[in-house]
Amino acid sequence: MSAEPTPHVAVVGGGVAGLVAALRLAGGGVRVTLLEGSPKIGGKLQVSEIAGLPVDEGAEAILARRPEAVDLVRELGHGGDLVHPGTTTASILSHGALRPLPSGQVMGVPSDLRALAASQVLSPAGLARVPLDLVLPETPRGDDVSVADFIGARMGREVVDRLVEPLLGGVYAGRADRLSFESTLPAVAAAARGHRSLINAVKGVRAHAPADPGPVFATLTRGLGRFPHLIADAVTAAGGEIRTSATVRELRRTPDGWRLTIGPTRDPEALDVDAVVVACPAPPAARLLAGEVPAAARELERIETASMALITLAYPASAFRRAPHGSGYLVPSVEDRQVKAVTFSSVKWPHLRDADPGIIVARASIGRVGEEHTLQRSDEELKAAAMTELSVTCGVAELPVEARVTRWGGALPQYDVGHADRIARVRSAVAAHPGLAVAGAAYDGVGVPAVIANARSAAGRILEYLESRGDENDGQAREAEGTRP
Repeated sequence: MSAEPTPHVAVVGGGVAGLVAALRLAGGGVRVTLLEGSPKIGGKLQVSEIAGLPVDEGAEAILARRPEAVDLVRELGHGGDLVHPGTTTASILSHGALRPLPSGQVMGVPSDLRALAASQVLSPAGLARVPLDLVLPETPRGDDVSVADFIGARMGREVVDRLVEPLLGGVYAGRADRLSFESTLPAVAAAARGHRSLINAVKGVRAHAPADPGPVFATLTRGLGRFPHLIADAVTAAGGEIRTSATVRELRRTPDGWRLTIGPTRDPEALDVDAVVVACPAPPAARLLAGEVPAAARELERIETASMALITLAYPASAFRRAPHGSGYLVPSVEDRQVKAVTFSSVKWPHLRDADPGIIVARASIGRVGEEHTLQRSDEELKAAAMTELSVTCGVAELPVEARVTRWGGALPQYDVGHADRIARVRSAVAAHPGLAVAGAAYDGVGVPAVIANARSAAGRILEYLESRGDENDGQAREAEGTRP
């Protein structure tokens, strides 16, 4: 009796989710083909040189207190390349001045009223409103509610506008009026179900945090954009195939598995596989699933995305009248500034400063959901906006030696109210189709560790399906063998 052929699995999408799923599958003994539509892998993790320094064009840090990402770097043999910030001290530009981010907060939700007052982030009236949270009756919220509705009801709108939304804006580029409290602030939301007061709920979150949790963030010495390539090397070393410029245009069920249509319409290629992991962003995932899993596609179509641009500026150190002392600052949308955040990369990451002490690298972020018109300007206009911001806020009086604009269209999925239920419906619809799984930033968290976790889970479900199918085939073979004369 001939041996069963090795199962073949396609992974659609070459970002971290697709690469991690491919690595898990290749390690599970199956044949893997990863298909990425663009010319390069990595998704939003990209790095290139500016002024001779490797500076990330997208996300620059991984959350170190959640283990999946840093553990994977170590598993890949590059633990020695992990580095941590020299400072995580950040500021808020509020009422026209840079003010310290108050201590005692969790994603902008305060618990220390003295520290909040000392920061001067809020107006006197806004500050006076916050302690009413301690005496107000419980705020009903049902299964979910927007961040603005719940926190605003407890602490007042200024806390939302000047603290919470700027911090969430750095993650989602979203609006607190629409973002889900349950999905974007899960620890605070869970604690708030056990406390009438939100201040006391946040105190509880902080009290249960480890006494010495270690560094908050980490990156790689040559940029976080190296990370996808480290994973890709491991995939190919395990026998997996990675194809770029291979756009998947259609996904259809076949009697034995799935058929993917790849490439241009004038010269399509068909790829038949036993199973598929769809690990691309929500909009293309919806298009691929529309034919076979329309219920999942409809839910994914409802996930809006935000676009943004990152303007990286390399200045001579002399351009700053005094060197920046913090990692950067956030800009609330109520300040009506074009830039929503600035990171002083050379201050935040000592390895960049040490590589060239004569250069200060700053990254300015422009664009929130619903503000696509701000990104329709030319690269030169976006550079000018970023330079003006640093001139006004930091007194920078020289031109940068080099500047770079990186545009991320539709890069950030919005976790709007009802997100968790929406994703549950997607997964329920997908689960009805054996040999199919989904993964990526649109589901359980936009951070790299969360994406790694759901990619591994998706690949695990595929391996379980293939194993059960193999057991079924073995049983049928034994049954057939027993009926032979």
